[in-house]
Amino acid sequence: MLTEYIMAFVEFLKGFSYFGIMLALCFEFVPAEVVLPLAGFWVYEGDFNYYLVVIAGAVGGTIGPLTLYYLGKWGGRPMVIKYGKYFLVSKKQIDASDRFFDKYGAGVAFFGRFLPVVRTAISVPCGISEMNVIKFCVYTFIAILPITALYVYIGFTLGENWEQAGPIFKQYTMPIVYVIISGLAIYIIYRIIKNRRLKKDNI
Repeated sequence: MLTEYIMAFVEFLKGFSYFGIMLALCFEFVPAEVVLPLAGFWVYEGDFNYYLVVIAGAVGGTIGPLTLYYLGKWGGRPMVIKYGKYFLVSKKQIDASDRFFDKYGAGVAFFGRFLPVVRTAISVPCGISEMNVIKFCVYTFIAILPITALYVYIGFTLGENWEQAGPIFKQYTMPIVYVIISGLAIYIIYRIIKNRRLKKDNI
């Protein structure tokens, strides 16, 4: 039933052209996994331009997380836990995002967008730590852009079968996730070795 309401809402926003696509992605309760492949199908039908859809989607995908960012900044963790469910964010996701942020700092605004467990809630610790909002938006946009382009392209390629985009997207992105995780692991090891050397030099 909820999916039907979301679909009706997205179809309604289609009437506002590219602004409607952007607006749809500003709402955290509207899954990008639905909007972007569907927009790709609209490109397939000739209703929209692929590149303009990607830009609109990336802008909307950057504005949307600002809701959780400011919820964390102004209300702190207790408010996020209390109201996060309305943005489809669970306490488990918030806890995972907190740990991820503690390990990797501001870079999580970029890297976190590629990781399934933390990508939705990663905006929360960024807000709580009062990370510079311009930096947050830039990191988020750079991360969201290729994800948006891929989702729209898959929807375009599948045409009327755009609803099958989810599994195909995971197939493409899992190697990227493994590369990011490996890169982070190497970075952590590098930092540990560097800190140990600094401690030895100071002795």
